[in-house]
Amino acid sequence: MAKIAIGQNRKMEDYLEAVRRAGGDPIEVAVGSGAPEQLLAGVDGLVLTGGGDVDPALYGEAPHETFQAAEPGRDAFEISLARTAVTKGIPLLAICRGMQVLNVAMGGTLVQDIPTQVAGALHHSVPQQRAGHAHEVWVTSGSHLQALLNDHMEDGETCHVNSRHHQAVKDVAPGFEVTATSPDGVIEAMETPGPAFCVAVQWHPENFWRTGEFRELFEGLVRAATARTS
Repeated sequence: MAKIAIGQNRKMEDYLEAVRRAGGDPIEVAVGSGAPEQLLAGVDGLVLTGGGDVDPALYGEAPHETFQAAEPGRDAFEISLARTAVTKGIPLLAICRGMQVLNVAMGGTLVQDIPTQVAGALHHSVPQQRAGHAHEVWVTSGSHLQALLNDHMEDGETCHVNSRHHQAVKDVAPGFEVTATSPDGVIEAMETPGPAFCVAVQWHPENFWRTGEFRELFEGLVRAATARTS
Protein backbone atom coordinates (compact mmCIF):
# COMPACT_ATOMS: atom_id res chain seq x y z
CA MET A 1 0.00 0.00 0.00
CA ALA A 2 1.37 3.40 -1.00
CA LYS A 3 2.39 5.60 1.92
CA ILE A 4 1.07 9.14 1.52
CA ALA A 5 2.47 11.94 3.69
CA ILE A 6 -0.12 14.56 4.65
CA GLY A 7 1.05 17.98 5.82
CA GLN A 8 -0.23 19.29 9.12
CA ASN A 9 -3.73 20.70 9.37
CA ARG A 10 -6.07 21.53 12.24
CA LYS A 11 -8.82 19.45 10.60
CA MET A 12 -7.00 16.30 9.52
CA GLU A 13 -9.91 13.84 9.53
CA ASP A 14 -11.15 14.51 6.02
CA TYR A 15 -7.66 14.38 4.49
CA LEU A 16 -6.84 11.13 6.24
CA GLU A 17 -10.12 9.49 5.25
CA ALA A 18 -9.92 10.72 1.65
CA VAL A 19 -6.52 9.08 1.25
CA ARG A 20 -7.70 5.86 2.94
CA ARG A 21 -10.78 5.64 0.69
CA ALA A 22 -8.49 6.02 -2.31
CA GLY A 23 -6.41 3.05 -1.19
CA GLY A 24 -3.46 4.87 0.36
CA ASP A 25 -1.84 4.67 3.79
CA PRO A 26 -1.89 8.23 5.23
CA ILE A 27 1.00 9.41 7.40
CA GLU A 28 0.83 12.80 9.16
CA VAL A 29 3.90 15.03 8.94
CA ALA A 30 4.31 18.39 10.67
CA VAL A 31 6.84 20.95 11.82
CA GLY A 32 9.15 19.22 14.25
CA SER A 33 8.50 15.70 12.96
CA GLY A 34 11.77 15.58 11.00
CA ALA A 35 13.65 17.12 8.11
CA PRO A 36 11.47 17.32 4.98
CA GLU A 37 13.90 15.35 2.79
CA GLN A 38 14.13 12.56 5.35
CA LEU A 39 10.36 12.44 5.81
CA LEU A 40 9.71 12.22 2.08
CA ALA A 41 12.37 9.54 1.65
CA GLY A 42 10.09 7.19 3.59
CA VAL A 43 6.85 7.82 1.68
CA ASP A 44 5.50 7.42 -1.85
CA GLY A 45 3.38 10.56 -2.23
CA LEU A 46 2.49 13.87 -0.59
CA VAL A 47 -0.63 15.94 0.13
CA LEU A 48 -0.22 19.61 1.03
CA THR A 49 -3.27 20.82 2.95
CA GLY A 50 -5.27 23.97 3.67
CA GLY A 51 -4.62 26.53 6.40
CA GLY A 52 -3.47 30.08 7.04
CA ASP A 53 -1.88 32.56 4.65
CA VAL A 54 1.60 32.16 3.22
CA ASP A 55 3.94 34.94 4.41
CA PRO A 56 4.00 37.46 1.51
CA ALA A 57 7.63 38.29 2.29
CA LEU A 58 8.40 34.93 0.67
CA TYR A 59 7.30 36.34 -2.69
CA GLY A 60 8.52 39.90 -2.19
CA GLU A 61 5.42 41.70 -0.97
CA ALA A 62 4.30 43.50 2.17
CA PRO A 63 1.34 41.89 3.98
CA HIS A 64 -2.20 42.93 3.12
CA GLU A 65 -4.31 44.09 6.06
CA THR A 66 -6.22 40.78 5.94
CA PHE A 67 -3.08 38.64 6.37
CA GLN A 68 -3.51 35.76 8.82
CA ALA A 69 -0.32 33.81 9.42
CA ALA A 70 -0.18 30.02 9.50
CA GLU A 71 1.27 28.08 12.43
CA PRO A 72 4.88 29.05 13.32
CA GLY A 73 7.40 27.31 11.10
CA ARG A 74 4.80 25.89 8.75
CA ASP A 75 5.67 28.03 5.73
CA ALA A 76 9.35 27.04 5.69
CA PHE A 77 8.56 23.39 6.39
CA GLU A 78 5.97 23.04 3.63
CA ILE A 79 7.95 25.04 1.08
CA SER A 80 10.80 22.58 1.63
CA LEU A 81 8.37 19.65 1.30
CA ALA A 82 7.02 21.08 -1.96
CA ARG A 83 10.44 21.74 -3.50
CA THR A 84 11.71 18.31 -2.50
CA ALA A 85 8.66 16.56 -3.94
CA VAL A 86 8.87 18.42 -7.26
CA THR A 87 12.64 17.95 -7.56
CA LYS A 88 12.52 14.23 -6.76
CA GLY A 89 9.37 13.51 -8.75
CA ILE A 90 7.34 12.45 -5.72
CA PRO A 91 3.61 12.45 -6.63
CA LEU A 92 1.99 15.53 -5.12
CA LEU A 93 -1.59 16.71 -4.60
CA ALA A 94 -1.75 20.27 -3.27
CA ILE A 95 -5.02 21.59 -1.82
CA CYS A 96 -6.07 25.21 -1.13
CA ARG A 97 -3.20 26.72 0.91
CA GLY A 98 -1.16 23.78 -0.37
CA MET A 99 -1.57 25.06 -3.92
CA GLN A 100 -0.44 28.51 -2.78
CA VAL A 101 2.57 27.05 -0.94
CA LEU A 102 3.53 25.07 -4.03
CA ASN A 103 3.29 28.12 -6.27
CA VAL A 104 5.41 30.28 -3.95
CA ALA A 105 7.93 27.46 -3.40
CA MET A 106 8.51 27.21 -7.14
CA GLY A 107 8.77 30.95 -7.79
CA GLY A 108 5.19 32.22 -8.18
CA THR A 109 3.20 34.93 -6.38
CA LEU A 110 -0.25 35.22 -4.81
CA VAL A 111 -3.33 37.40 -4.82
CA GLN A 112 -3.37 38.31 -1.13
CA ASP A 113 -7.07 39.13 -0.83
CA ILE A 114 -9.54 38.20 -3.57
CA PRO A 115 -12.44 40.44 -2.39
CA THR A 116 -10.33 43.62 -2.54
CA GLN A 117 -7.87 42.75 -5.31
CA VAL A 118 -9.97 40.94 -7.94
CA ALA A 119 -12.53 43.08 -9.75
CA GLY A 120 -15.93 41.39 -9.94
CA ALA A 121 -14.85 38.51 -7.72
CA LEU A 122 -17.24 35.74 -6.83
CA HIS A 123 -17.69 34.65 -3.22
CA HIS A 124 -14.80 32.26 -2.64
CA SER A 125 -15.52 31.77 1.05
CA VAL A 126 -19.11 30.63 1.28
CA PRO A 127 -20.66 30.14 4.76
CA GLN A 128 -22.35 26.79 4.16
CA GLN A 129 -21.68 23.12 4.71
CA ARG A 130 -18.09 22.13 3.97
CA ALA A 131 -19.08 19.98 1.00
CA GLY A 132 -21.54 22.49 -0.44
CA HIS A 133 -21.08 23.80 -3.97
CA ALA A 134 -19.99 27.43 -4.19
CA HIS A 135 -19.28 28.08 -7.87
CA GLU A 136 -18.24 26.33 -11.06
CA VAL A 137 -14.74 26.02 -12.47
CA TRP A 138 -13.72 25.76 -16.10
CA VAL A 139 -11.25 22.92 -16.60
CA THR A 140 -8.58 22.94 -19.32
CA SER A 141 -9.06 20.35 -22.04
CA GLY A 142 -6.30 17.75 -22.23
CA SER A 143 -5.02 18.38 -18.70
CA HIS A 144 -4.37 15.74 -16.05
CA LEU A 145 -7.15 17.40 -14.07
CA GLN A 146 -9.68 16.95 -16.87
CA ALA A 147 -8.73 13.29 -17.24
CA LEU A 148 -9.21 12.73 -13.51
CA LEU A 149 -12.51 14.62 -13.24
CA ASN A 150 -14.02 13.70 -16.60
CA ASP A 151 -16.90 11.72 -15.08
CA HIS A 152 -17.88 14.70 -12.90
CA MET A 153 -18.01 17.40 -15.52
CA GLU A 154 -21.41 18.39 -16.81
CA ASP A 155 -20.28 19.25 -20.33
CA GLY A 156 -16.69 18.02 -20.41
CA GLU A 157 -15.41 21.43 -19.34
CA THR A 158 -17.03 22.55 -16.06
CA CYS A 159 -17.72 21.22 -12.59
CA HIS A 160 -18.96 22.71 -9.33
CA VAL A 161 -16.66 22.98 -6.32
CA ASN A 162 -16.71 24.10 -2.71
CA SER A 163 -14.67 27.16 -1.79
CA ARG A 164 -13.01 28.55 1.36
CA HIS A 165 -10.16 30.88 0.47
CA HIS A 166 -9.43 34.58 0.23
CA GLN A 167 -6.05 34.14 -1.51
CA ALA A 168 -5.14 32.58 -4.85
CA VAL A 169 -2.32 32.11 -7.33
CA LYS A 170 -1.43 35.31 -9.18
CA ASP A 171 1.79 34.78 -11.20
CA VAL A 172 2.06 31.07 -11.95
CA ALA A 173 5.40 29.47 -11.07
CA PRO A 174 7.69 28.54 -13.98
CA GLY A 175 7.05 25.01 -15.23
CA PHE A 176 3.37 24.99 -14.20
CA GLU A 177 0.23 25.39 -16.28
CA VAL A 178 -3.17 26.73 -15.21
CA THR A 179 -5.76 23.95 -15.56
CA ALA A 180 -8.91 25.51 -14.07
CA THR A 181 -10.34 28.97 -13.45
CA SER A 182 -13.55 30.27 -11.92
CA PRO A 183 -15.79 32.59 -13.97
CA ASP A 184 -14.21 35.66 -12.32
CA GLY A 185 -10.77 34.64 -13.59
CA VAL A 186 -9.38 33.36 -10.29
CA ILE A 187 -6.99 30.46 -10.85
CA GLU A 188 -8.51 27.31 -9.36
CA ALA A 189 -6.02 24.62 -10.40
CA MET A 190 -2.56 24.13 -11.86
CA GLU A 191 -0.25 21.25 -12.67
CA THR A 192 3.04 20.33 -14.28
CA PRO A 193 2.79 19.02 -17.85
CA GLY A 194 4.15 15.61 -18.68
CA PRO A 195 3.87 12.24 -16.96
CA ALA A 196 4.66 13.31 -13.39
CA PHE A 197 1.69 13.63 -11.00
CA CYS A 198 1.85 17.17 -9.61
CA VAL A 199 -1.70 18.52 -9.38
CA ALA A 200 -2.96 21.45 -7.32
CA VAL A 201 -6.54 22.59 -6.71
CA GLN A 202 -7.84 25.60 -4.84
CA TRP A 203 -11.01 23.96 -3.51
CA HIS A 204 -11.35 21.22 -0.87
CA PRO A 205 -11.89 17.80 -2.48
CA GLU A 206 -11.20 16.04 0.84
CA ASN A 207 -14.54 17.27 2.21
CA PHE A 208 -16.40 14.98 -0.23
CA TRP A 209 -14.99 11.64 0.93
CA ARG A 210 -18.40 10.51 2.20
CA THR A 211 -20.12 10.97 -1.15
CA GLY A 212 -17.21 10.27 -3.49
CA GLU A 213 -17.02 13.49 -5.53
CA PHE A 214 -13.39 14.24 -6.38
CA ARG A 215 -12.19 10.88 -5.05
CA GLU A 216 -10.45 10.51 -8.41
CA LEU A 217 -7.93 13.17 -7.37
CA PHE A 218 -6.81 11.05 -4.44
CA GLU A 219 -7.00 7.85 -6.47
CA GLY A 220 -4.79 9.44 -9.11
CA LEU A 221 -2.26 10.38 -6.44
CA VAL A 222 -2.26 6.87 -4.97
CA ARG A 223 -1.89 5.26 -8.42
CA ALA A 224 1.07 7.48 -9.20
CA ALA A 225 2.62 6.80 -5.80
CA THR A 226 2.15 3.06 -6.24
CA ALA A 227 3.64 3.09 -9.75
CA ARG A 228 6.68 4.98 -8.51
CA THR A 229 7.56 2.23 -6.06
CA SER A 230 6.85 -0.76 -8.33
